[in-house]
Parts: sequence; structure tokens; C-alpha cells
Amino acid sequence: MKLSHALLAEYTQEAATTRSLLAVIPFEQNDFKPHEKSMTLKQLYSHVADISGWWDQCLIQDELDFSKSDFTPKDFKDNAALLAYFDQNVMDTTKILNEVDEAEFGKDWTMRSGEQIFGVMPKSVVARSWCLNHWYHHRGQLSVYLRMLNVPLPSIYGPTADTEGK
Repeated sequence: MKLSHALLAEYTQEAATTRSLLAVIPFEQNDFKPHEKSMTLKQLYSHVADISGWWDQCLIQDELDFSKSDFTPKDFKDNAALLAYFDQNVMDTTKILNEVDEAEFGKDWTMRSGEQIFGVMPKSVVARSWCLNHWYHHRGQLSVYLRMLNVPLPSIYGPTADTEGK
């Protein structure tokens, strides 16, 4: 199996799980944060939605230069707008993973801010660490925020205390 197809199978499954969390975001709690050093709920769900679409920056492009990028959280007015953005990212990523040349995974990718280089690694590592593991990490944080806000959690890797017995 091609690496791109294996990643796509995993991405597709995880995107459905992520979508179920994004669908229950309580927008009236946008400013909630569990600790002074934490992101707000709005920053976190925006970041989770953004990461789902990083595949162009991390697989098709050869570098990410923070000095040339705008990382302002998107301003979604409701769940429908958030889900529309997320769904577009999923469609774009699906297209990328269906069409990417497998040789792309062996190429180096650079993370920088202007002349300052933070790291260089093969795109296969970037796909796993930045596009998937990073996404799962923040999705896990999001599930904790939602639990703290008493939002019933959908199934993630099996039943939750809120779906048990339904």
C-alpha cells in the first residue's frame, strides 16, 4: 500500500471523529480557557480546524516560513461556518493525498521564520508529526475543554461516558 493511501485511510477516520467534536462547540463559551496559559476555546477549535488543512503546507510545499504567514485564528460565527471550513479542508486534503507523488514523502521540509531555521525533516515525518499527531494532541485538549464545559462528548475511540448506553 502506498504511504499516501495509508495516511488517507487514517485521516478519513480521524476527520470524522474531529468533525463530531467540532459540531458540539458551544460558541457562547468562546473565551473559556482552563488556565491562564491555555488557549481560549475559540483559539483551540480554530487551530484544530486549521490543522486538518495543513497538508498543502507540509506535503506539497517544501517549507513553512512563519515570517510569511498569518496565523490569526479564524472568526467563525457558528458551528455551520466552522464545519463548512473544516469540510473544505478535508476535501482539499483528500485530493492532495489521492494525487501526491509518493516521492514527495522522501523530500526534506523546512520550518523557519525568515533566516532562522527551526528544523528540517523528511515530509513523511512531517505528515505524521505535524499533520496527524499534532492534530490529535489538540483534539484531545479540545475534548477536555468540552468536558469541563459539561458538553456531552461524542464517541472518539469508542463510547464515552456520555454515549454509553445510548
